[in-house]
Amino acid sequence: MKIAFIFPGQGSQYLGMAKDFCEHFDESKEVFETASSVLGYDLLQLCLNGPVEKLNLTEYTQPAILSASIALLQPLVRRGLEASAAAGHSLGEYTAITAAGGFEFKDAVALVRKRGQFMQEAVPEGTGLMAAILGMERQDVEKTCLEAAKNGIVAPANYNSPGQIVIAGEKQAVEKAMELARTAGAKRVIPLPVSVPSHCAMMKQAGERLARELERITISDLHIPIVNNANAKFIRTAAELRPSLVGQISSPLYWEDSIKHLAAEGYDTFIEIGPGKVLSGLVKRISKDVKVLNVEDRKSMTDTLSALGI
Repeated sequence: MKIAFIFPGQGSQYLGMAKDFCEHFDESKEVFETASSVLGYDLLQLCLNGPVEKLNLTEYTQPAILSASIALLQPLVRRGLEASAAAGHSLGEYTAITAAGGFEFKDAVALVRKRGQFMQEAVPEGTGLMAAILGMERQDVEKTCLEAAKNGIVAPANYNSPGQIVIAGEKQAVEKAMELARTAGAKRVIPLPVSVPSHCAMMKQAGERLARELERITISDLHIPIVNNANAKFIRTAAELRPSLVGQISSPLYWEDSIKHLAAEGYDTFIEIGPGKVLSGLVKRISKDVKVLNVEDRKSMTDTLSALGI
């Protein structure tokens, strides 16, 4: 059995995430205490009680999901569950790097808060848009975006799974691409309720600011490799991580390719650690032959450990 941990990104948050663990495991509660001391507000209270409008703001969402995922990871590690690789979807890549020893947790929390701020400030509200295109081949979505780009910036942002690609860019150009995709036979075209058009050229300025922050903090070589979003390649050194994370913010995410690469290297067990089961669903669509488990509360932890014989 070759295990890979996978960590979710923005959009997976919900009120009450990690509640079960924080009530029963001191090591999980300590994660939130550390995060709160870094952030200057009670992060656990925000995650448990909201308001949800605040939790959904990018600069709050990012440290919340990272902290919840690390809080869920701690009792698993204590029980002897180990992976030999990791990956994370967008923000989740920061969680994967933290889990693999690349960031000190407190540095990761501060960094993703700034990442969220930089992303929000890079694009005036209402000028960007993201949309999910379902039921179209990769090359057809790319062709649609090229045609719509006459109206402004628009490009694929997330290659999530076969038949599920997210596009991002300037509102007018994305709306044109959505119209073209419907005409070309997409099964569904869904505008996404996000305020920031992630993983496209509109995030270049955010990437430049992020690069300066990454130079200021200590990054260690990883004790297990991650498969990165920007290239779907195994990386392990601090020297590789910095440019990868800068590129990730304004480049498309190759999630489908990342999972295929892991499966091709013999990884047959994927464990999603964090709120929700979005990535579990994607992995099942990408690779039919792998085992997919998740941990987001004590029941799912018990089920996962039992399935692994731990």
